[in-house]
Amino acid sequence: MTATIMDGRALAKKLTDDVKTSASKLSTKPCLAVVLVGDDPASHIYVKNKKKTAEELGMESKTYILPESTKEEDVAFLIDDLNKDGNVNGILVQLPLPAHINEQKIVQSISPDKDVDGFTYTNVAKLVLNEEKGFIPCTPQGIILLLKEYKNDLTGLNVCVVGRSNIVGRPLSVLLLQEDCSVDACHSKTVDLKSHCLNADIVIACVGKKDLITADMVKDGAIVIDIGINRLEGSKKICGDVSFDTVKETAGYITPVPGGVGPMTIACLMKNTLTAYINQQ
Repeated sequence: MTATIMDGRALAKKLTDDVKTSASKLSTKPCLAVVLVGDDPASHIYVKNKKKTAEELGMESKTYILPESTKEEDVAFLIDDLNKDGNVNGILVQLPLPAHINEQKIVQSISPDKDVDGFTYTNVAKLVLNEEKGFIPCTPQGIILLLKEYKNDLTGLNVCVVGRSNIVGRPLSVLLLQEDCSVDACHSKTVDLKSHCLNADIVIACVGKKDLITADMVKDGAIVIDIGINRLEGSKKICGDVSFDTVKETAGYITPVPGGVGPMTIACLMKNTLTAYINQQ
C-alpha cells in the first residue's frame, strides 16, 4: 500500500480563491503589516511569499524591514503605531527575533484584534475556551482544515502530536480535542516515542528533526502530518521530520515537504487578515 499524498497546495488554492472573491467585494483593501527584524534568509523568504500572496489576492501588504541592531523599544514603538493605524487590519511579527529583543513582549504588544497569527494571550485564551471570535494560529488551523478535507469526521481518533511549541504543538492539541480526538502530546522527554506513535490513527510531527518519524513507528493506514522544516546539508532542498519515502509505504495518508502544510499556513494567514478587516468595520 502506498499512501495518498495530501495536497496542501490544492486546498490552499481553494481557500485563497474564496478569500480573493470576498476581498474583491469590499470597498477598501484589507491590509496586512509584516514586521521583520534582522537578516535571517529564511525569514526574508517567508515575508516575501506572504507579501506576494496578499497582493495576488487583492490585499494591501506593508512590510517593515528593520536592521538586526534595532532596539526593542523601537520595535515596540512601530507596533504601537500599527495598532493605532485604522488602515492596518492585521499585524504579523516574523519570528524569530534577534536575541536582544524579548519576543513575548513584542508579540503581546500587538492588538488582539489585529493579531492574525493568534499568539496574543487574549487569542490563546479564546482558543482554549473554544470561543469563536478569536484568531486561531495559522499552521494548526491549516492542519485541521487539511485533515478534514481527507477525513471528514475526526471524532474518536487517537492522535499523537510530537512537539509542544506554543506556535504549533500546543494550540494544535487543543484544536484536536475540540474535534473530539483523543490527544497524546509527546515531546523530547517522552519515553518510548515509538509506542505512542504506533497507537495513533494520526501522527503529527512538529519538532524540526530530520527522520524523527520512521516507518516502524507508524501503523498501517495511519495519517501522517509532517510540519518539520529541515534544510539538507550542502543543499537548498528541505525535508520534514518524517522519513517520507519509507513511511509512505505504510501510512494511509501523508503530507509532503514542501507542498503539504506550508501552503495552508499562508492561506490561513490571508483568511485571518480578511476576518480581521471584516471585524473592524
